[in-house]
Amino acid sequence: MRILLFTGKGGVGKSTVASGTAALAAAAGQRTLVLSTDAAHSLADAFGVPVGPEPTAVADHLFVQQVDAQLRFEQSWAEIQGYLLSVLDTTGMDPVAAEELTVIPGAEEVLALLELRLHALSDDWDVIVVDCAPTAETLRLLALPEALGWYMQRVFPVQQRVVKALRPVLSRAAGVPMPGGGVFEAVERLHAELDEVRTLLSGPEASVRIVLTPEAVVLAEARRAYTTLSLFGYRVDGVVANRVFPAEGADDWRAGWVLAQDEVLAQVEESFSGLPLWRSEYGAAEPVGVEALTALARGLYDGTDPIGTSGVRGPFEMVSVRSGVQLRLRLPFVTRDQVDLARSGDELVVTVGSHRRLLTLPASLARMRVTGARVDDDGVLRVSFQDAATASSSSPSAQERVG
Repeated sequence: MRILLFTGKGGVGKSTVASGTAALAAAAGQRTLVLSTDAAHSLADAFGVPVGPEPTAVADHLFVQQVDAQLRFEQSWAEIQGYLLSVLDTTGMDPVAAEELTVIPGAEEVLALLELRLHALSDDWDVIVVDCAPTAETLRLLALPEALGWYMQRVFPVQQRVVKALRPVLSRAAGVPMPGGGVFEAVERLHAELDEVRTLLSGPEASVRIVLTPEAVVLAEARRAYTTLSLFGYRVDGVVANRVFPAEGADDWRAGWVLAQDEVLAQVEESFSGLPLWRSEYGAAEPVGVEALTALARGLYDGTDPIGTSGVRGPFEMVSVRSGVQLRLRLPFVTRDQVDLARSGDELVVTVGSHRRLLTLPASLARMRVTGARVDDDGVLRVSFQDAATASSSSPSAQERVG
């Protein structure tokens, strides 16, 4: 099964491109589902038909779904929310206000990812196309499973044991109810499901496509998105330049735009060298409906496979070298002074700007020492490992700054 995620700055037309790609896949006979994780759903507008909370058929082999976040919220968060409501009730807070406070920010996007997991496990689809939220929300969302994993491994077991042992004392001392076993089980279940989602989205059958328009500000955000997606292990397999002005028949006003866009497009080609770059020209009318979306996608992919992986490798590699093993992580557009690296037990802590990732090392590397690290000019972080027994006593410390 193929999973394609489309993201980009708000307003660049990613919903249209995602819908067109799905329509073209369905036209080739692939059982295709388009799923939106954006709280501001726009798939119904793109297809020009009503779309419900369950997969809605809009053409042969093509289904569209705008997730009913409230229903999934009740299924996945009800136990946790019930406990939080009981805590707020002891403070005398108005019940309506308390219910609003217990809805976690970004819950709709998270629960849409859980819906994606159910569809991926169902074996009902050959292709799932995900229309993601704008870039910043998508990046926070895709980083969530790993961040929650760190909490579940390091903090949650201790917290669970303490609360279980001291619940009567804590309840009397704090004056608020302590969480019961059902709450902890709900948190564990939520974590396990999100971890499955992350495994799916970082696997070989899944990839991300960045949609942009030929504007300098949009390109800058796309570059940052590429770096962050790579940091968290998600494979970007192509870039879509949308709303490109056609050069033919341009009047003076449009000719100026064509020249400006050509300059940005040259930067796009340089920035994303090695990735397919698909271009979609402005049309005479907004593409709405299956037929128009399919035509847009045919022009965009120009005979290439719209759901192909393009042969682009993932951002991680483990390579055997003479001195041991080298872990390589591609970090596009990153320089040496932007990266911090630390070793903590069986984890590597990689920080790029404001984003931090904790990489749990496989057992084969966890037994080794870090003997060196550098960022090459091509933006590849290379971390060298060597058996502890043979590593030199003068090797770099377990915590170091890459530079």
